[in-house]
Amino acid sequence: MGVSDSTFAVYKTLEISMIAVVEAMTGKLTIARADEVIKGWADALVRRARIDLHTRVEGPIDWSRTYVIMSNHQSHYDIPLLYHVVPATMRMVTKKELFRVPLWGRAMREAGMVEVDRQDRSQAVASLRAAAAAIAQGVNIWIAPEGTRSRTGALGPLRKGGFHLAREAGAPILPVAIRGSREVLPAKTAIVRRGARVEVTFGAAIETAGQDQSALMTHVRSFLERHLER
Repeated sequence: MGVSDSTFAVYKTLEISMIAVVEAMTGKLTIARADEVIKGWADALVRRARIDLHTRVEGPIDWSRTYVIMSNHQSHYDIPLLYHVVPATMRMVTKKELFRVPLWGRAMREAGMVEVDRQDRSQAVASLRAAAAAIAQGVNIWIAPEGTRSRTGALGPLRKGGFHLAREAGAPILPVAIRGSREVLPAKTAIVRRGARVEVTFGAAIETAGQDQSALMTHVRSFLERHLER
C-alpha cells in the first residue's frame, strides 16, 4: 500500500510538471492557472495519504495582504500540505538542486518558484530580489528558514535570508508550525505512510517595518518551538 501511494505521488508530480511546461510553451500558464494546477496536485496528495489534518489559526489573517510565510521543515510533504491549506497564491524559495530534476525543475521555473544557491552570494541576492518582486505583485512567498529538512523533527538554526527578504519587501511574516509531517514521509525514505496526524498552526502576522532582524528571528523561532515541543 505504501509503495503504491509513493508511486501515485510521483505520477501526480510528473503530471503537473508536464502540464506546467506544455502550457507555458503555449502561453497558457497564467498565475491563476498555475495556482489551480498546484492546488489540485496538493489536494490529491493529501487525500491519497489520508492525512489526519488539523489546522489552527491563532490570530486573524488578512489574505488580501501579501506575506513571507515561514515554516519549519520536516518532510517533502510540507510542500503539498502548505499548498493545501494556504488559500492564496503562494510560491516557494527552494534550493537549486530541485531545479536540476528533469521536467520538475523546469515546471517550477515556469510556475514562478524561486531558485536559490546559497553558495553563490550574487545568485542568492538575485533570488531575493526576484522574491521581493513577486511579493510586490501580490504573491505570497514561502521559505523554510532552517534551509533544509530536519532529520529528527527538532528545529534547526534559522538562516537570515528570509528575514532580510521580508524587511526589504516591507512584507509581514506569517509564521506556520507544521507538526507530524515527517510521519507521512520520513527523511531518507520513499514510503508514504497513510493516516498520520498532522497539525498546521498559523500564528499571527508579524509586522517587519522598522523591526530589528534579530528580534524577528527570535519571535519566529519562539513560535515554532512552542508548537513543536508540545
